[in-house]
Amino acid sequence: MAFNGTWKIDRNENYEKFMEAMGVNMVKRKLGAHDNLKITIQQDGNKFTVKEESNFRNIDIEFTLGVNFEYSLADGTELTGSWNMDGKKLVGTFTRKDNGKVLSACREIIGDELVQTYVYEGVEAKRIFKR
Repeated sequence: MAFNGTWKIDRNENYEKFMEAMGVNMVKRKLGAHDNLKITIQQDGNKFTVKEESNFRNIDIEFTLGVNFEYSLADGTELTGSWNMDGKKLVGTFTRKDNGKVLSACREIIGDELVQTYVYEGVEAKRIFKR
Protein backbone atom coordinates (compact mmCIF):
# COMPACT_ATOMS: atom_id res chain seq x y z
CA MET A 1 0.00 0.00 0.00
CA ALA A 2 3.06 2.25 0.04
CA PHE A 3 2.23 3.38 -3.51
CA ASN A 4 -1.14 4.83 -2.47
CA GLY A 5 -1.43 8.58 -2.89
CA THR A 6 -1.03 11.36 -5.39
CA TRP A 7 2.40 11.84 -6.92
CA LYS A 8 3.55 14.85 -8.97
CA ILE A 9 6.49 14.70 -11.37
CA ASP A 10 9.60 16.32 -9.88
CA ARG A 11 12.31 15.50 -12.42
CA ASN A 12 13.35 13.23 -15.28
CA GLU A 13 16.60 11.44 -16.02
CA ASN A 14 17.40 10.51 -19.65
CA TYR A 15 13.69 10.71 -20.52
CA GLU A 16 14.14 12.43 -23.90
CA LYS A 17 16.67 9.77 -25.03
CA PHE A 18 14.22 7.08 -23.93
CA MET A 19 11.37 8.69 -25.91
CA GLU A 20 13.69 8.95 -28.92
CA ALA A 21 14.43 5.19 -28.68
CA MET A 22 10.65 4.61 -28.52
CA GLY A 23 10.29 6.47 -31.83
CA VAL A 24 8.60 9.60 -30.45
CA ASN A 25 9.19 12.60 -32.73
CA MET A 26 11.19 15.61 -31.53
CA VAL A 27 8.22 17.92 -30.91
CA LYS A 28 6.41 15.31 -28.81
CA ARG A 29 9.65 14.53 -26.94
CA LYS A 30 10.08 18.19 -25.98
CA LEU A 31 6.45 18.43 -24.87
CA GLY A 32 6.55 15.07 -23.08
CA ALA A 33 9.55 16.10 -21.01
CA HIS A 34 7.42 18.92 -19.55
CA ASP A 35 4.04 17.20 -19.25
CA ASN A 36 3.45 18.07 -15.53
CA LEU A 37 2.34 14.46 -14.97
CA LYS A 38 0.44 13.72 -11.78
CA ILE A 39 -0.48 10.14 -10.92
CA THR A 40 -2.84 8.94 -8.24
CA ILE A 41 -2.43 5.32 -7.18
CA GLN A 42 -4.93 3.29 -5.15
CA GLN A 43 -4.13 -0.30 -4.26
CA ASP A 44 -6.72 -2.74 -2.93
CA GLY A 45 -4.99 -6.10 -2.48
CA ASN A 46 -3.92 -7.22 -5.97
CA LYS A 47 -6.03 -4.57 -7.73
CA PHE A 48 -4.70 -1.16 -8.67
CA THR A 49 -6.39 1.96 -9.97
CA VAL A 50 -4.05 4.55 -11.45
CA LYS A 51 -5.22 7.96 -12.60
CA GLU A 52 -2.77 9.81 -14.85
CA GLU A 53 -3.28 13.54 -15.38
CA SER A 54 -1.01 15.62 -17.60
CA ASN A 55 -1.03 18.58 -19.97
CA PHE A 56 -1.95 16.17 -22.78
CA ARG A 57 -4.43 13.66 -21.41
CA ASN A 58 -6.23 12.29 -18.40
CA ILE A 59 -6.70 8.53 -18.18
CA ASP A 60 -7.82 5.99 -15.62
CA ILE A 61 -6.13 2.59 -15.65
CA GLU A 62 -7.27 -0.43 -13.69
CA PHE A 63 -5.24 -3.60 -13.46
CA THR A 64 -4.80 -6.72 -11.37
CA LEU A 65 -1.30 -7.98 -10.60
CA GLY A 66 -0.25 -10.72 -13.02
CA VAL A 67 -3.16 -10.15 -15.42
CA ASN A 68 -2.46 -8.85 -18.94
CA PHE A 69 -4.20 -5.65 -20.00
CA GLU A 70 -3.96 -3.18 -22.87
CA TYR A 71 -2.61 0.33 -22.49
CA SER A 72 -1.67 3.14 -24.85
CA LEU A 73 1.05 5.68 -24.18
CA ALA A 74 0.42 9.42 -24.54
CA ASP A 75 1.93 9.30 -28.07
CA GLY A 76 -0.54 6.59 -29.12
CA THR A 77 1.84 3.61 -28.88
CA GLU A 78 -0.27 0.56 -27.94
CA LEU A 79 1.04 -1.99 -25.46
CA THR A 80 -0.11 -5.18 -23.82
CA GLY A 81 1.36 -6.61 -20.65
CA SER A 82 1.08 -6.82 -16.89
CA TRP A 83 2.40 -5.54 -13.57
CA ASN A 84 3.69 -7.82 -10.81
CA MET A 85 5.15 -7.28 -7.35
CA ASP A 86 8.83 -8.12 -6.87
CA GLY A 87 9.45 -7.53 -3.19
CA LYS A 88 8.45 -3.89 -2.68
CA LYS A 89 8.78 -3.03 -6.38
CA LEU A 90 5.97 -2.91 -8.91
CA VAL A 91 7.48 -4.40 -12.08
CA GLY A 92 5.82 -4.23 -15.49
CA THR A 93 6.60 -5.98 -18.75
CA PHE A 94 4.81 -4.66 -21.81
CA THR A 95 5.02 -5.60 -25.48
CA ARG A 96 4.45 -3.04 -28.21
CA LYS A 97 1.67 -4.07 -30.57
CA ASP A 98 3.31 -2.40 -33.59
CA ASN A 99 6.74 -4.06 -33.47
CA GLY A 100 6.70 -6.72 -30.73
CA LYS A 101 9.53 -5.07 -28.78
CA VAL A 102 9.46 -5.10 -24.97
CA LEU A 103 9.19 -2.11 -22.66
CA SER A 104 10.11 -2.79 -19.03
CA ALA A 105 8.91 -0.55 -16.23
CA CYS A 106 9.48 -0.48 -12.49
CA ARG A 107 7.87 1.62 -9.78
CA GLU A 108 9.46 1.78 -6.35
CA ILE A 109 9.41 4.02 -3.32
CA ILE A 110 12.87 5.34 -2.48
CA GLY A 111 12.83 7.60 0.56
CA ASP A 112 9.88 9.94 0.03
CA GLU A 113 9.90 9.61 -3.76
CA LEU A 114 8.19 7.35 -6.28
CA VAL A 115 10.80 6.37 -8.87
CA GLN A 116 9.58 5.02 -12.21
CA THR A 117 12.29 3.39 -14.29
CA TYR A 118 11.74 2.50 -17.95
CA VAL A 119 13.97 0.40 -20.19
CA TYR A 120 13.46 0.07 -23.94
CA GLU A 121 16.05 -1.22 -26.44
CA GLY A 122 18.80 -0.78 -23.85
CA VAL A 123 17.91 2.85 -23.07
CA GLU A 124 17.00 3.50 -19.43
CA ALA A 125 15.13 6.54 -18.13
CA LYS A 126 13.73 7.57 -14.77
CA ARG A 127 10.85 9.78 -13.77
CA ILE A 128 10.90 10.82 -10.14
CA PHE A 129 7.71 11.90 -8.35
CA LYS A 130 6.98 13.50 -4.98
CA ARG A 131 3.74 13.38 -2.97
